[in-house]
Amino acid sequence: MGKIYKLLLKQHIGAPAVSVVETGATVKRGERIAEAQGLGAHVHASVSGKVVAIDETCIAIEADDKQPDDFVPIPASDDLVETIKNAGIVGMGGAGFPTHVKLATDTKGGTLIVNAVECEPLLKHNIKQIIADPAKIYRGMLMCMKTVNAARGLFAVKAKNTEALKAFKAVIKAGDGIEIAELPDMYPMGEERAIIRETLGMLLGTDQLPSAAGAVVINVETISRVVEAVEDRRPVITKNLTVVGKLKKGMESQVFMEVPVGSRVGDLIEEAGGIDGKYGEIIMGGPFTGTATTLDGVVTKTSGGIIVTMEFMREKRPMGLLVCACGGNEARLREISVKMEANVVGVQKCKQAVEARGVLKCENPGNCPGQAEKIMELRKAGAQVLLVSNCSDCTNTVMCVAPKLKMPVYHETDHVMRTVNHSLIRRLPI
Repeated sequence: MGKIYKLLLKQHIGAPAVSVVETGATVKRGERIAEAQGLGAHVHASVSGKVVAIDETCIAIEADDKQPDDFVPIPASDDLVETIKNAGIVGMGGAGFPTHVKLATDTKGGTLIVNAVECEPLLKHNIKQIIADPAKIYRGMLMCMKTVNAARGLFAVKAKNTEALKAFKAVIKAGDGIEIAELPDMYPMGEERAIIRETLGMLLGTDQLPSAAGAVVINVETISRVVEAVEDRRPVITKNLTVVGKLKKGMESQVFMEVPVGSRVGDLIEEAGGIDGKYGEIIMGGPFTGTATTLDGVVTKTSGGIIVTMEFMREKRPMGLLVCACGGNEARLREISVKMEANVVGVQKCKQAVEARGVLKCENPGNCPGQAEKIMELRKAGAQVLLVSNCSDCTNTVMCVAPKLKMPVYHETDHVMRTVNHSLIRRLPI
């Protein structure tokens, strides 16, 4: 039996795509196998093979032993937005917003920002892509600037990523209206409103989109897929990602480029060397916003990382949860508390976290005024220890208060950071 690839029908914000193939059908790599519905994106076969199962969540393909290098091209079009839609491109650095909708925005001479921040710790694939082929991303910047009617382009990069900065500087041409914005190394500097605040000097409201600042923000990998759709008529059938953690090959982040969408998590971990002994959990995504998955989980268009962690520390003291809009939600913190065998006695939300469009949003991402009141409330509820999901600055303010109350602090990322001997998220360096 050949390797099975499971392509989810919902890999994006919006409605699930609807299958246009039947069980038993033979499909070719790049062939459209599911149609977008409303605010959604098409799904294409990432491998050639036979459709062996279809349900309400995914299409499973048994791959042929020998895979072609070519693919079924998307329909030709002179309209970039239509090309992007045909290619099934979504935001590949986060929530998966359909890119053809985003690039239908008219900035009226505003700014296109390429998000090259690679916000989450340990993830390395965006930076590797920039260093390997900055010209491709630059071409994508020019294409998209024209489409959204932007007079200015910005590459937003952390100042610490010096090789990526050099790569971009080497391809930028005078007169194109493109510049580089160097950002500090803190989380969540890659969040759209944080980027706009740092680069354009405008703090958007929690219910505002980048268009309110005359801007469109697009991820590095997303913009490279735009170039492939235009130049090669290639649909989204692969994903770049980072595999890291408790692995036999060591703790260094391993980057995997052009992984077929629908690949099994366990297969990628084996390719990275396999799990080294007992482990705590497997995370799909980054340390802050990732979610627990299994060896049978699958890679989607939005997958950024696969992290294998050490076993969880056990905590028997009553625990309070402080939920931040920039990190794991309450459900994620409760999940971690269960794995720590802790008894949760209280839950508080960061003082800047507000409900917006059904999710928590931070009023000013990465700039926290203090959490003393929230910590005191948790202490009154009987909490003796804290589990927090705060951003870098938020956690800094927690650490100004909790130790004085003799309340130990765990961060949701601790089991990840301890696994790879990374410094814990606590106080910011001065």
